[in-house]
Amino acid sequence: MSFGQSTVLGYPRIGGNRELKKAVEAYWTGRIDAPELQSTAAGLRAEVWQTLRNARLDAIPSNTFSFYDHVLDTAVAVGAVPERFARLGLSELDTYFAMARGVDAEPALELTKWFDTNYHYLVPEIDAGTLFAAFPVKALQEYAEAKALGIETRPVLVGPATFLLLAKGDDPFARLDELVLVYADILRQLAKAGVEWVQLDEPAYAADRTPEQIAALREAYTKLGRLDQRPRIFVATYFGSLGDALPALLDTPVEALGVDLVTGADNLAGLAAAGPLRGKTIVAGLVDGHNIWRTDLRAAVTAGATVAGLADHVAVSTSCSLLHVPVDLSVETRLDPGLYARLAFARQKVDEVVLLGKALRDGTAHLPAPLPAAPASWHNASVRERLAALTPADRQRGNYDDRAAAQQQRLDLPELPTTTIGSFPQTTSLRQARAALRAGSLDAEGYADLMRAEVERVIRLQEELGLDVLVHGEPERNDMVQYFGEQLDGFAATDRGWVQSYGSRCVRPPIIYGDVARQAPMTVEWSTFAQSLTERAVKGMLTGPVTILAWSFVRTDQPLSHTADQVALALRDETVDLEAAGLKVIQVDEPALRETLPLRKADQPAYLDWAVGSFRLATSGVADDTQIHTHLCYSEFGEVITAIDALDADVTSIEASRSKMEVLDDLAAIGYGRGVGPGVWDIHSPRVPSHDEVVESLRRAVAAVPARRLWVNPDCGLKTRGYPEVEASLKRLVAAAAEIRNS
Repeated sequence: MSFGQSTVLGYPRIGGNRELKKAVEAYWTGRIDAPELQSTAAGLRAEVWQTLRNARLDAIPSNTFSFYDHVLDTAVAVGAVPERFARLGLSELDTYFAMARGVDAEPALELTKWFDTNYHYLVPEIDAGTLFAAFPVKALQEYAEAKALGIETRPVLVGPATFLLLAKGDDPFARLDELVLVYADILRQLAKAGVEWVQLDEPAYAADRTPEQIAALREAYTKLGRLDQRPRIFVATYFGSLGDALPALLDTPVEALGVDLVTGADNLAGLAAAGPLRGKTIVAGLVDGHNIWRTDLRAAVTAGATVAGLADHVAVSTSCSLLHVPVDLSVETRLDPGLYARLAFARQKVDEVVLLGKALRDGTAHLPAPLPAAPASWHNASVRERLAALTPADRQRGNYDDRAAAQQQRLDLPELPTTTIGSFPQTTSLRQARAALRAGSLDAEGYADLMRAEVERVIRLQEELGLDVLVHGEPERNDMVQYFGEQLDGFAATDRGWVQSYGSRCVRPPIIYGDVARQAPMTVEWSTFAQSLTERAVKGMLTGPVTILAWSFVRTDQPLSHTADQVALALRDETVDLEAAGLKVIQVDEPALRETLPLRKADQPAYLDWAVGSFRLATSGVADDTQIHTHLCYSEFGEVITAIDALDADVTSIEASRSKMEVLDDLAAIGYGRGVGPGVWDIHSPRVPSHDEVVESLRRAVAAVPARRLWVNPDCGLKTRGYPEVEASLKRLVAAAAEIRNS
């Protein structure tokens, strides 16, 4: 099989209507059995392969499907199943889901962000007891399925170096030589099955790596490349420039190397500096796999032609897997035509890749003309004037100690106050009500009545449980970003633009296409209604500017910092209105602060400067006695701990249970001096933590943070959980806090 002129690094696996989500969740709840789940999965895989073949894509990947996460799939393929799960005695499928979600007997693997995306991967656990071994059953099975359809595919695995760099344990990367032997075994098994090409993904080298790590990468692929029985090897890299890792990989015997030429423009100069690339196929990532704007095809083909002048063969690809964009634009019938014409989802990006491949071979005559400039109506002069008038004082609050004293006098909270992060379960009845409102079978007032009843239910439940600071539960919100996008100028919403975030969790990112402005309050009515039901403080709940950007598809015609500040001004107006309406506590969530961090350290200070500045712009319009909270989850917080401090929030709640409270050491290292709530309950798992587990987590927290500054809360919002586990877990959380207070 020739590599051809066109390929993609991966494709969405959830199905156009989230069929995978529905099937997996049905299996978890016992509504379907394993054979039915496997049948649904096989149908989704076949549909993807046939779609790519029908689009005339030359080289088609396989083994990009996953029931939960492709890093977890690779862990299984190399035998890295922790003994704590292997000993449970479950089926292979249920062991896999136990690693992903946890069971009563064992908590799940740690979950964190996949580089600078909103996709979450499961962190491999590597210890002295990990015995690597080759189990490429899934890759072989999917290859055979596609072959039976008459489609030759290229199996994909996470490469050995990236796999170990993503893992946690006692120096996992030191075991690279051992793991390379297992990959050699996998390659031999694939070759025996007739596989002609294999794709090994090494995105970890788009980040800063030591000379030793780069040398180890070269040695690993030199060994794999010298195997006498193997498929041809395509090493795929993405998410940025490779730096010194580029010549290291070019120096190995692998036949093909993929480079990101969208976010890694420096890779083009790196290829040129390497000289003539004899015997190599360069897979040029010319189509953005991480955003939804149409490609400037003429500019892209120019870059492709430059690569073609350097290498023996060039194939056009996406810059990364299309996992990060929605499936198909053609189903979006309600988007403005001017916006629609500027968009490309996964299916349309495949067409762009094929067009570019043909253009490199046959010339550019058939390429469409560039789009005209964006309409003037997408710009808002008053927003731009307001931004231009900002001063440093607009991003500054009073001294923290003074704020803390004023807030305690106003709130009168006990030591170790208990709260939750924001959302409560989105029940079937709530989702049905939202669907009925969209369909027109429920009017706005009827919908509002149902939501008010749910808010009251949530308030009463929290009072009964004994929580100190309450939330309204967010029943009216479809998503923590989409909800705001639907109320702000400059945003557009899709009907079926679903993207996988983790496991069965899918989000529908809004599109930021123009200047952002708030026309009216967005949350004040719900928050004030909730506060009217109780004497206890209720938090106003907002999503921060960086997270709104990170979980949207953002315009590319101006710097991200400008768009972030536009969003921040809208949120600033909302916080001021919430305060004026009597809310004493306002939470502005920034779970994506680490997610959007550039992979290269040299680029990070500029990002953190504007990201912190935008948050402070959003939160500095309120008085000192109004308590500002923020929330961060599922990231490596140590990398941005000084930025978390610089946010200057009065209270920061942070995911900590899966990472075993490791963030506490990071906070202690910088002398963090404000309120903090390290999560003591992992809400991304269905298991209810034991009383002793919560107490032990709190004891660790109290040892690192003075009790007067420590808050007690779950890891994240409770939207995806059910009420029985929520009530049981919160009871234990409140009881554990009381035990620690009294000890």
